[in-house]
Amino acid sequence: MSAGTFTPRPGAAPVSRMILAQTALETRMLLRNGEQLLLTVIIPALLLVLFSSVDIIETGAGASVDFLAPGVLALAVLSTAFTGQAIATGFDRRYGVLKRLGASPLPRWALMAAKTLSVLVTEVLQVALLTAIALALGWSPQGDPFSVAVLLLLGTAAFSGLGLLMAGTLKAELTLAAANLVFLLLLVGGGVIVPLEKFPDAVRSVLELLPVSALSDGLRAVLQHGAAMPWGDAAVLAVWAVLGLGAAARWFRWE
Repeated sequence: MSAGTFTPRPGAAPVSRMILAQTALETRMLLRNGEQLLLTVIIPALLLVLFSSVDIIETGAGASVDFLAPGVLALAVLSTAFTGQAIATGFDRRYGVLKRLGASPLPRWALMAAKTLSVLVTEVLQVALLTAIALALGWSPQGDPFSVAVLLLLGTAAFSGLGLLMAGTLKAELTLAAANLVFLLLLVGGGVIVPLEKFPDAVRSVLELLPVSALSDGLRAVLQHGAAMPWGDAAVLAVWAVLGLGAAARWFRWE
């Protein structure tokens, strides 16, 4: 045995390894949180099953599930990237977790990257589960999977930026209340369950500019009608992503 075989090698791990480890930790914490599971999995699944099985809302020609499935996928992205992330990050900030992690070898940008990757992992699980439920209910998706993936990524970026902005500027209790209130308002007025055509023209023109409306309409155009990439909806999501992430980077407070 040569000398120095067991010589310690002090120093931080590679940033990529730290990001993956933090991503795994963030994902496990989310999946173990009953409230988060209710918000990200159970509520979207129940809404999909209920409104697809019971004729409560007029969704136009075709099966209800063909209209509802894209909207519920958009709701899943909203619940994870915005509501769930805002609440979790807000309380991490309140209890000093972000401050302690910021003093660790893990760079702050890497911590945000790990949180974003955790959101993406959760969304993959959500999309797989909701797709399976929708297919069991008779859903017949159309369109290009690449366009769907681009829309989901743009929606994730938009909602993540807004969620981090809220978590980094408001107190944790206020973030909890505001994030849940926004979730409920967008559930009703974001074209997820209720078609935007049901609203007056003046109100509808405003609602169409919301990120959840753009994501719902874009996914519906592709998955229900087999359309090509809806560039208008993609542009709305891209603008929200730039504004949200830029504002979060500018005003996010770690303490």
